[in-house]
Amino acid sequence: MRERELKLAAPDGFRLPDFGRVDGVEAVAGEAQQFRTTYWDSEDLRLARWGCSLRHRGGEGWTVKLPGELAGDLLVRTEIPFPGPASRPPRAALQLLTAFLRGTPVHPMAKLRTSRQPVELRLPGGAAATVTLDDVTILDGSGTAGRFREVEVELRDGAGDEVLDAVRGRLAASGAGAADPTPKHVRALGERAQEPPEVEVPEPGPGSSTADVIRWTLASSVRRLILHDPLVRLGEDPEAVHQCRVATRRLRSDLASFGAHLDAGRAESVRGELKWLAGALGALRDAEVLLDLLSRSAGGLLEADREAVASPLELLAQRRDRARAQLEELVRQKRYVALLDAAVRTALDPGPGAGAPVQEALRVILEASWGRLERAVDRLEDPPSDEALHTVRIRAKRCRYAAEAAAPVLGKPAARLAKRAEAIQEVLGEHQDAVVAEAWLREASRDAPGPVAFAAGRLAATIAGRRDQARRRFPDKWRRAVRAAEKVAR
Repeated sequence: MRERELKLAAPDGFRLPDFGRVDGVEAVAGEAQQFRTTYWDSEDLRLARWGCSLRHRGGEGWTVKLPGELAGDLLVRTEIPFPGPASRPPRAALQLLTAFLRGTPVHPMAKLRTSRQPVELRLPGGAAATVTLDDVTILDGSGTAGRFREVEVELRDGAGDEVLDAVRGRLAASGAGAADPTPKHVRALGERAQEPPEVEVPEPGPGSSTADVIRWTLASSVRRLILHDPLVRLGEDPEAVHQCRVATRRLRSDLASFGAHLDAGRAESVRGELKWLAGALGALRDAEVLLDLLSRSAGGLLEADREAVASPLELLAQRRDRARAQLEELVRQKRYVALLDAAVRTALDPGPGAGAPVQEALRVILEASWGRLERAVDRLEDPPSDEALHTVRIRAKRCRYAAEAAAPVLGKPAARLAKRAEAIQEVLGEHQDAVVAEAWLREASRDAPGPVAFAAGRLAATIAGRRDQARRRFPDKWRRAVRAAEKVAR
């Protein structure tokens, strides 16, 4: 479930206003509540520092909240309930948090007692928001370690900005303070809980060292992988699989690009394990992309043809489901946890060779990556084969990664080259998707009945049009990349 929440400071003496003055809103006061909440975390507060929480609340059970994002002053997070006794966290909840904890044990780290005054705000179509005034006591043994007050506005699905603006205006007029998205347990745990997670590295700049650039580059991918891991486990967001795959590919590419400055044995070990992970991510992502492309393209067929290709597409959906099950099994293995740990260590301590002069090191890496791309394009025949264009796409992707790593130091020319390489990657990605889809349709319809084979042929013709369009767009993308590369070399 997605939680959209606004938190405001509540000074002493603050009382919830009369929301009946908000146009179109019916305010229903709820019964006052009192509950105790225990937050569990590792000794180094790893969950809090990543923006997660693992809590048990009397009368509600267990809840995991995943790292959120700010939409203005709203904190948007995914929360998942779990049943289980208060004495220990449910195994399923801990598995969801695997990437953050990586085997580190958790303990009760903060205990809160909350007195809550809720008001439900309803629109004609249903509940729009719940506003609560919370008096929170931080418990320490049998005593009190501190107190604070806050107002929470939790928006329901469908509630628009006009509801939030109206409610916020009434709260401000009644004396509520500024927005503060800090969760309750983070306030209770103190400054240590607000420290950055272990792989949050500042973006480098012109005065940075090669080690700074390497740490930032590697840590960015490791961070992306860790943040999307729980969403992959939930299995509800194909974009999470894509982001984990991007992180894995990029990390492998960057470890190769910076290989001369890394501990060779450790870097190669991590690259090998990333290849193992990439295989499972790729199997699922490729099936998802192929199914989406064919399903969208089938929408343009006649109804009879759409019905004819439904059976082959169902087989593809089953392939996707099998790949998802295999990935879910992989991320439960100790080998996967060890890979995450090794990736974190490599990002934080890249190796003894990272002290080279930064601009020289980055130019060498970028020139080498561009040279491999340029040679791949020079080898293209007329017309180029599908395989050769796929090779160009891979080289463009690696050049993009190298340019993005160099951009904070080398500036706009490197950033522009990264965008041009990305454009090549995208257009040739569309080409490769079409090539794979055509091949799959050919194989799937080889022994199919006549109507299915005919419909598959119609669908393949549509896909071929996408492939040919991508081919026509490639030369212009390449010319733009060449001009960008010339400016980097100056």
